[in-house]
Order: sequence, then C-alpha cells, then structure tokens
Amino acid sequence: MNHWQGISNVVVAGLGITGLSVVNYLEKYHPQLSIKVIDTRPKAPNADQLSSSVELHTGSWNHVWLEQADLIIANPGIALATPELEQAIAKGTPVVGDIEVFAWHVEVPTLAITGSNGKSTVTDLTGALAKAAGLKVAVGGNIGVPALDLIADDVELYVLELSSFQLETTTSLTLQGAAFLNLSEDHMDRYRGMDDYKQAKQRIFDHAQVAVVNGDDAETLPTQSSLKRSIFSLQDQQAAYHVELLDGKEWLVAHNQPVLPTEKLSLVGRHNVANALAAIALLDTVGIKRESYVAELQRYNGLTHRCQLVAEHDGVKWVNDSKATNVASTLAALSGLECQGMLYLLVGGNGKGADFSELQPVLSSLNVTLGCYGADGDEFMALHDNAVRFETMQQAIAEFAPKATTGDIIMLSPACASFDQFPNFMVRGDVFTEIAQSWH
Repeated sequence: MNHWQGISNVVVAGLGITGLSVVNYLEKYHPQLSIKVIDTRPKAPNADQLSSSVELHTGSWNHVWLEQADLIIANPGIALATPELEQAIAKGTPVVGDIEVFAWHVEVPTLAITGSNGKSTVTDLTGALAKAAGLKVAVGGNIGVPALDLIADDVELYVLELSSFQLETTTSLTLQGAAFLNLSEDHMDRYRGMDDYKQAKQRIFDHAQVAVVNGDDAETLPTQSSLKRSIFSLQDQQAAYHVELLDGKEWLVAHNQPVLPTEKLSLVGRHNVANALAAIALLDTVGIKRESYVAELQRYNGLTHRCQLVAEHDGVKWVNDSKATNVASTLAALSGLECQGMLYLLVGGNGKGADFSELQPVLSSLNVTLGCYGADGDEFMALHDNAVRFETMQQAIAEFAPKATTGDIIMLSPACASFDQFPNFMVRGDVFTEIAQSWH
C-alpha cells in the first residue's frame, strides 16, 4: 500500500529531536514533497539544521499551512486534543506521528515495548541480546535514537521503545512481538483518567502477532481475545516465562526450559528479573535461540545510571541509580532490591519540594544506613535511625566504603535532582562510578 499517494504538502509539527528526524527522513526518501515545519516556541531547537528548502514558522500555529496540508506529522509531545490538530482531524487531514511513518516504510521484523516503568531497560536489553546472537539490530524510538533515524538497508531487526504518546498517532505498525510491561499512574495531565491512558498503551497490540504481557498486572492483558499471548510472571509458575526453584536455586524458565539462575544476572533488583523474562519472551517471537545470548544476559548490567552494577570489590556491590531524581524512582529501586548485608544508601541533592516520607516504610524493612548529603540532605534524616549527615556524596562514600564487607551494597539512588552540586544526574553518576571502580 502506498501511503504517500496524493500527498504533496506535509506539515511537521514540533522541531525537537523527533521532528528533525522526520524532516531528514522526508528529504531523503520523499524529496518530491513540500515540507513545512511549525514550532510554537519562539525559538525552535534545531532550526539551524534545516535545509533551505524547508520553511519554518515559529512562535504560534500557522493556520494557513495547516489548512493546506495533505498530511500532518505531529511530535508525540503535542496532544491530539490540541485545538489546531482537532480542527485538522475534523476536516479530514491525516495526523500521524513518526512511528506511523516508520511503519509505512519498514518491512523488517520489529519488536516494540511499552509500559509505565522498565520499558527502556527491556528495550535496551532485548537489543543487546539480539546483537549477541549475531543479528544486525537497531534500537531506539522513545529511547536514544528516533525511529526514523534508525532506518538502514542492512538492519535485520528493529527494537523500539514506544510511549503512550507515540502510540496515539500509530495505526498500522506490524510487530512480531509487542510487550506491555505494566501500568501505573502517569501523564494524568494528558489523559482523562487511567482507562484513557491504558487504551493508548493497548494500541501496541493492534497489529501484533504475539502480545508479551505481565501475568502479575492484569491491566496489561490485550483486549483482543484472539491475539496470541506470551505471559511472563514472577508469581505464577503456570506462565510460559516464570521463575522456579531448581536444585535449590531460582532460575529464569522459558517454556519449561531453564535459561539462567537469577543469581547470575548482573542486573540489580527484582523488577529486573521480570524485565529479563520479558526480553526472553520477545526474542522467542522472532525465533532467536536462547543459548546464543545467555552469556550476554548474564553480563548485561543495565542502562547507564539506572540501577546499574558498576563495580564489585571483595563481595561489595556498587550500584549507580543516579537517574533516580524523584521519590518514585528510588522507591522502585528499593522495592526490588535484594541485599544480604548492609545497604549503604546515598540520598540527597535538590529535592524540588518533594515529600520524602513515602520512603520510610520501605527503608524500615531494610538493613540500611542512609548517607544524607547535599542541599536537602536534612529532609532525609528523620526517615531512619541509621541516618548520617554529610556535606557531599563523596564524603559519604569515603565514610562508608571502608566499613562495607561481603554481601553489602553501596548504592546511589538520591531521590533528588543533582544541580545543587553537579551539572546533571549523568555527571553525578559518573563521579560515583569513577570512585566505585577505583576503590580497593
């Protein structure tokens, strides 16, 4: 089917990273089109990267351009409920996103992942395992590289992270495997309620051959009863992908075949055991042999700055979760953590006015010593009896590291922004990692 038939005027709404990728794609593959870009910000990012043949309007909507458009390709950050887009849709002008354009172009097997939490890790892990199996893989979408920038003739498998925003404007994406990992409250400023949000996520199944779903979260089950399901679960041993005790060790099990003992995973936290099962289930949908990637599954230590095991000395694990810039992220990291000894937890920074009391119940269940540092370090002191105040993260590490023994974990999961002492969370994580790897 030629989706471009009858289209000559295209308006790209939004000139962020995604918008620029759309323009670059159109110029490369559809040079005959007239391309116009609208960005309602007074100063559009990436404007200097547009070619002279692309017209740009900034600071407001250009209603004449929208009226003349045969196709509008909207940035996922722009809601379909925006009046200008609603008017275009009412007039019959197609409004799509970059993932729909990707779907029109690509015929190679594609896997996609959505969910409220963990989708970046599962996307990255699935891609890493497929690469280890010898495939030429392109990984991106809502993570890293925009989908249209991934397109290349030699790619054998695409692995995409998709947000609910991207799925709203996608209607014809054919997927070998589509994973919906979990559902929790998010983006309520964009949706009418949880059901509205869930329906956006469910669109990932519309043209999927296999639905990979979380047996421990009923909200992820596809509404289409005829769709083949691959279920992963940490609780149900009847699920095709589950954990099971075999000879005294817990194993990842796929269709009754043991894959790897969970203790051999470098990934930290219970939630990452579920993420590993989801990745295995996705790779099974495209027939990749498990033995071809099991060594990489053992070795893979996560996305940088997200519950990432960055060093291990004398049985002490060092975990970089600098990406935890809010309470919810630190809660997720702690809820899934298994620590045989003492957890030395580094918290603090700029709290952005957050209420940290939500951390108290999970902290009370752990053998933990809190290192509270930075501008809002005082806010954490009342959360646990074993709380120690420091000026900087580095001072906390210098105090804790000599005390740590086999089975202990030194973990940075600050629940705060970094900009009181660091330019961003990446630099904060890099400093932690550098100290961790040089410590002996």
